[in-house]
Amino acid sequence: MPTGVPEQLAGSLRGVLEPVVAEAGFELDDVEVRAAGRTHTVKVVVDVPEEGDRTGVPLDAIARLSRSAAAELDSHEHLFPGSYTLEVTSPGVDRPLTRPAHWRRAHLRLVKATLEAGGTVEVRVGDAGPESVTVVDAGVKRPEARELRYADVKRAVVQVEFKAPPPAEVQALGAEDGEGGESE
Repeated sequence: MPTGVPEQLAGSLRGVLEPVVAEAGFELDDVEVRAAGRTHTVKVVVDVPEEGDRTGVPLDAIARLSRSAAAELDSHEHLFPGSYTLEVTSPGVDRPLTRPAHWRRAHLRLVKATLEAGGTVEVRVGDAGPESVTVVDAGVKRPEARELRYADVKRAVVQVEFKAPPPAEVQALGAEDGEGGESE
């Protein structure tokens, strides 16, 4: 299969699947297509709408959505030059933060960010806007809030923590203990 074809197919499938995902009450986060010969794997990543329940996507909803998505894809079989396997999933804790909505969902979470200029930082996430996010450097004695522009971040991933965030970091972000941040 020529280079770029899975990406083009993923783009076409996004348009096919978005209405099905929206009708189920979710947002289409990503569509990935991997090809091995004439067999394709279509991975559909869905998430709750930003204003929705932040506890995640229930497994029974994934099962219903899988059936609906498969039926829709079957009606567009002309898009596939062979057979396909469908995977419907929700984002995991290792999902990179690539959009402002991802940063908003990571409120008060610890994030490891690789910077475009080089190097990495561990920061606690505060309020996220359209171009940047308020953060504090994690693990410092006197954390001070600062802005981190999304354009300056090459890759960012939430880190798993087994304890509450330090009160000084939460206060520096203008939040109250126990506020925000989804648990994994």
